[in-house]
Amino acid sequence: MDLEILITTRLALHPLTAAQAVVVESGDTHTPPDGARWAPGYPDEGDRAGARRFLAACASTGNPQPFGPYEIRRRTDGMAIGGVAFHGRPDAAGQVTIGYGLISSARGRGHASEALRALLTFARSQGVRSVKGDADLDNVGSHRVMASAGMRLVAVDERLKHYRVDWPGTSPGEEVPWSDSAVR
Repeated sequence: MDLEILITTRLALHPLTAAQAVVVESGDTHTPPDGARWAPGYPDEGDRAGARRFLAACASTGNPQPFGPYEIRRRTDGMAIGGVAFHGRPDAAGQVTIGYGLISSARGRGHASEALRALLTFARSQGVRSVKGDADLDNVGSHRVMASAGMRLVAVDERLKHYRVDWPGTSPGEEVPWSDSAVR
């Protein structure tokens, strides 16, 4: 399966294959898969957990790509600095869940917001009607990322803040302009 690399101004989001996920999950930083380049600190525990979740999905229900994980790489040097992912295919209502993370040295530069905007734009172009995500109550940076990407706070519980973006009437193949206004 040939999967599309999602390109933004500063980033390239590379769809992770099952073979690549095995290497990410192992945490073997000496042998990045398929000539990939990893920034120091990548993969971190969040990346390894995401790879495990992806591999479990592949084993139980088949490869969910393009609704799986993407490695976030800087376009300037090709270094992987984190990941952004769908947690599986859209459900019957057309909703998907997302997650993301960056190595600590890449945080605070807008990379997570940029990657999430690209993933949301892609989701909408695939006919997804709603995307949800959550973050721990004290993870203010992640709250800002989701808000910056156009997601709105919809609920708070004892552990998490829950965010969502909805696109009623979205259909697969719909042309979605690349801008913040495309994310509502």
